[in-house]
Amino acid sequence: MGLFEQVTRYLFFTGKGGVGKTSLACATALTLAGRGSRVLLVSTDPASNLDEVLGQKLCGTPTEIPFAPGLFALNIDPEEAAQLYREKIVGPMRGKLPAAALRSVEEQLSGACTMEIAAFDEFSRLLGDPKATESFDHVIFDTAPTGHTLRLLTLPKAWTGFLNTNTSGTSCLGPLAGLDKQRAVYGATLAALSDTARTTLVLVSRAQKAALKEAQRASRELSLLGLTNQRLILNGLFKTLHRGDRLAMAMEKRDREALQEYDAWMAGMPVTRVDLKARNVVGIECLRTLFQASEEEPAQQEVFEVLSLGKKPGTLSELVDELAKAGRGVVMTMGKGGVGKTTIAAAIAGELAQRGFPVHLSTTDPAAHVQAVAATGLPTLRVSRIDPAVETLAYTSEVIRTEGQGLDPDALALLEEDLRSPCTEEIAVFRAFARTVADGADGFVVLDTAPTGHTLLLLDATEVYHREVLRHASGMPEEVRELLLRLRDPDFTRVLVVTLPEATPVHEAAYLQDDLRRAQIEPCAWVVNQTFAGSLSKDPLLAARGGNEVPYIREVVEKHARRTVMVPWVPEEPEGFERLGQLFATPAAEQEEVGTI
Repeated sequence: MGLFEQVTRYLFFTGKGGVGKTSLACATALTLAGRGSRVLLVSTDPASNLDEVLGQKLCGTPTEIPFAPGLFALNIDPEEAAQLYREKIVGPMRGKLPAAALRSVEEQLSGACTMEIAAFDEFSRLLGDPKATESFDHVIFDTAPTGHTLRLLTLPKAWTGFLNTNTSGTSCLGPLAGLDKQRAVYGATLAALSDTARTTLVLVSRAQKAALKEAQRASRELSLLGLTNQRLILNGLFKTLHRGDRLAMAMEKRDREALQEYDAWMAGMPVTRVDLKARNVVGIECLRTLFQASEEEPAQQEVFEVLSLGKKPGTLSELVDELAKAGRGVVMTMGKGGVGKTTIAAAIAGELAQRGFPVHLSTTDPAAHVQAVAATGLPTLRVSRIDPAVETLAYTSEVIRTEGQGLDPDALALLEEDLRSPCTEEIAVFRAFARTVADGADGFVVLDTAPTGHTLLLLDATEVYHREVLRHASGMPEEVRELLLRLRDPDFTRVLVVTLPEATPVHEAAYLQDDLRRAQIEPCAWVVNQTFAGSLSKDPLLAARGGNEVPYIREVVEKHARRTVMVPWVPEEPEGFERLGQLFATPAAEQEEVGTI
């Protein structure tokens, strides 16, 4: 297989959330270890599920994986990395600086930006310091969803530039001396990323238009950064032998049409194709078979039992009926990347707008595609995206106009320099998020939020935001002061936890729910998206997938959710209002619609 010919020392797996990056990175690592290489597998994803896929608890140092000789893995934990980073900066100052000065430094290091640069600090050590991984033949990085990855990969240039131009001695990350020590490592990191003989970028996608569009965008942006040694893995490809099964035929058609649309782009790079599997690829034995061709598998159990659970799952239509009773408020879709948050948010927004309610559909996810799937032509629906570049420019202009007024040229130059730090973007996006939530007082706001890790950083900023913003602004907007109260009010904000009927998305959603509850935010319902359970498909692979979904749906219904909604897999790509309407069908109705002819 081409993927394993002339393998470079470093491999990066990246792509839209939910396309299977972690499984493919693990399977690749296993294959290389099986050939006698020593392999280190690293997750840089704040919402990593590497532990679950490998069946081994991981930490920040290489852990040997049982039953896989030569394979080691580690997780870069952003919170742990941030704590170590803070101590590295503050520790040497203890006993040398006054207590007030130390508190000031610690406060500067409390923002979300510190967490990101700290995680990158560890990432740079593994990539830019040859001694850190000298005992390994290959280092494979399972990166975060594309938007986060692109930010991570641009940091070497961004922070090197910041070090070269900042002369004030401080930043949103604290004293620049701490960053300056890393200058050589950051330079080596950038050199390794750009070296085609050492580094390969593996773009992972499904045969879906949104995933392929994201992979193509990532490919172009990475090329502009000098990362040109790229290849593509098409994951989860499906072809049915049961030509009379309308559900299977529709699924095959969707794959084929998506691939045809991006055929010209794919022709320009090496492509590896991986078949759809009947069950989740979790555990060493399943991972070993991932690159093998699929075989027909019989359904493992009766799929209809899920429809007769004690707490019977509801439909998306019933959920919207409940939401509509309030007449206004905020609806937030949250969950692991790739579970369909954007599509569910767009469907709910379109349905509420069709019923005559004023609706604002927006997103905080830099990789979202609400415009592509949102209903159009509805006069009561407004669609927007919180654009980091636009918000940062507006916020910077506001600070210079207000706080910069009356400053002498040197002081104004220092203010402008400080505003060029990455933390400014975090503040600007946060303000826009708070402003959008406030719109829920006058109508419905449907927020398609970012993947879990980014979302939690955003919510956490409600507690630390004032410490950052007060470095520049004399006052805090009312919508920011009111934000946390609004998010915690179940009559104003209704959080929908979106998941797929698979192990990792369900367990990731459960962790998210725990975090939300710690923040005193109680989810309104869970939405189990893209289910095959109850589909009545006669295709053995799809029937098996439906049967294998049942334990996870049961876990959601009986263990995690106060209320559960099931949304069936739909035959047509859910773009535009009419196609989004497919999501409101019940599984039973879908059986009649797409069952065997």
